[in-house]
Amino acid sequence: MGNSLVSLFLFTFLLVGSVQCNPDYKDALAKSLLFFQGQRSGRVPAGQQLKWRSTSGLFDGRLANVDLSGGYYDAGDNVKFNFPMAYTTTMLSWGTIEYGKRMGPQIKEARAAIRWATDYLLKCATSTPGRLYVGVGDPNVDHKCWERPEDMDTVRTVYWVSPNKPGSDVAAETAAALAAASIVFRRVDPTYSKKLLRTAQQVYHFALQYQGSYSDSLGSAVCPFYCSYSGFKDELLWGAAWLFRATNAVYYYNLVKSLGADDQPDVFSWDNKYAGAHVFLSRRALLNGDKNFDQYKQEAENFMCKILPNSPSSSTQYTQGGLMYKLPESNLQYVTSITFLLTTYSKYMSATKHTFNCGSVLVTPNTLRSIAKRQVDYILGENPLRMSYMVGYGPYFPKRIHHRGSSLPSIAAHPQIIGCDGGFEPFFHSMNPNPNILIGAVVGGPNQNDGFPDDRSDYSHSEPATYINGAFVGPLAYFAGIH
Repeated sequence: MGNSLVSLFLFTFLLVGSVQCNPDYKDALAKSLLFFQGQRSGRVPAGQQLKWRSTSGLFDGRLANVDLSGGYYDAGDNVKFNFPMAYTTTMLSWGTIEYGKRMGPQIKEARAAIRWATDYLLKCATSTPGRLYVGVGDPNVDHKCWERPEDMDTVRTVYWVSPNKPGSDVAAETAAALAAASIVFRRVDPTYSKKLLRTAQQVYHFALQYQGSYSDSLGSAVCPFYCSYSGFKDELLWGAAWLFRATNAVYYYNLVKSLGADDQPDVFSWDNKYAGAHVFLSRRALLNGDKNFDQYKQEAENFMCKILPNSPSSSTQYTQGGLMYKLPESNLQYVTSITFLLTTYSKYMSATKHTFNCGSVLVTPNTLRSIAKRQVDYILGENPLRMSYMVGYGPYFPKRIHHRGSSLPSIAAHPQIIGCDGGFEPFFHSMNPNPNILIGAVVGGPNQNDGFPDDRSDYSHSEPATYINGAFVGPLAYFAGIH
């Protein structure tokens, strides 16, 4: 009898021991924001915490006789692409508006991360009348080099859109970012907030007046890197929705309604904004009971039914380990963006005790919350490999990320210049871990079999990106604030 009791006790102990405690969401939140310091372009401030990064790209814009220093490098390269940068800024701002009260002291870091982008986007929007600058650095040249941003000697080509070379997608996304940020800074810096909103309205007017895709205007400067595959109608809706939220003006309400007949995809990303716009606009229907917004509530719920694994209309694959799997290249960007929509719609539903159905399946706020939590926890290490996909978080994380600054010795460690080709041998091709830890970076993630080779040359899985983190901050704050 005693032996069986001991066995039962041991079995119970092992069972309990194998179930991990909740991840430390507060730590992950702090790190997810710290990451943005590692992506900074321009003059690095005195308070820079990631010391291995320093000032770079100070003369960005010079080829067009303007100052376009600042902003962020988009991923593991040294190029500034404004389309994904603006989306990152919109999502950081939305996360701060939606979850700021749950961020604790990190709200200051969130504002700083947003402002680093908006200071740059303001320059892009106001430096030259009739032009919106949309990127710095020739991606085709940059991608052939493996060098630190501090050593850059590639041509810093400047790209812009204008009335005769339109870019409604990048312009409307820039307007969304500036409008969303204007809400973030409304109380803490009213003067800055007004400037952001005024500029957002001007940039949106340009997007609306001169319609066309920036991919057509700029070609190989943005494609295939950040081609606007979904067209620009989604950004026009998204931009109008943010301007309506920031101004409450009937002009933007009418625009939203006129742009409302749209696609219902099963994805949300830097390219396709429809699902985000639907969830964002559904807030008025759920929280204010405003029947004029019921259509967006319906569209938001149709989207959720395409994501939930047990829904009859689900079109979303999940790995055996439980990760949402959308596309093989940088899959975690879709996971973090969609997870943001899951936590946010769940939050709206909770406020009014709302439920809905996917066929015969009842969906409660908790249904969405638990799918979102599963995704967040998977990224933070609750997966078959026990690998955290956030660099510097947990005991086991990617060590050989596809990131120039992280994989090359810092200026302090190696003051000599490393030229365009100088970084490949011995650094890029080395099997050694990266010398600099890009704390908080979320990489592209595992493959559809929950595998991860941790190989620097495998950029689809091992490259971090601003927009992966930009969308992840909101859900991390959501779960950090619950405990």
